[in-house]
Amino acid sequence: MAAGLSGMFGNQGPVPPPPPPPPPPVAPGGPSPAGLLSQNPAGPRNPNSTLVDELEASFEACFASLVSQDYVNGTDQEEIRTGVDQCIQKFLDVARQTECFFLQKRLQLSVQKPEQVIKEDVSELRGELQRKEALIQKHLGKLRNWHQILEDINVQHKKPAEMPQGPLAYLEQASANLPAPLKQT
Repeated sequence: MAAGLSGMFGNQGPVPPPPPPPPPPVAPGGPSPAGLLSQNPAGPRNPNSTLVDELEASFEACFASLVSQDYVNGTDQEEIRTGVDQCIQKFLDVARQTECFFLQKRLQLSVQKPEQVIKEDVSELRGELQRKEALIQKHLGKLRNWHQILEDINVQHKKPAEMPQGPLAYLEQASANLPAPLKQT
């Protein structure tokens, strides 16, 4: 079916293969984490290479393809796009394999030590409660500030009602706030 669909969109490159299946679960006492990191279900690779090394290398290749002088000076946009797409696809494939590895480790941990998963969940919930409590305190401080501002405004509006009414009341109030004149000698 994929071959039939690829003919419909002729200007697209070949359809990339689906991501490789995750490696089979490892029984306790199986290979070490370093051994799991170096397994590659997609095919052979450097025996000293790990998934993390491959992820780093594929990221560097993506970055290099974007800043490569060949691509800057290149005139064939389709060739440039194909090269960049291949680098990005390789990076995504290795990222999926790395994610799969860590998900498998998480699953193994939850099966072997379920209390550890519960402890992590409780710790996350406590952290979330602390963040929310800090946010509540921040909002309460703002509310107190605005409440004080509103009270000050309310007090200022009550003062003019207490002042004497008359044509010279404003001038009397303004002159009361002026400093006393200095004596000249």
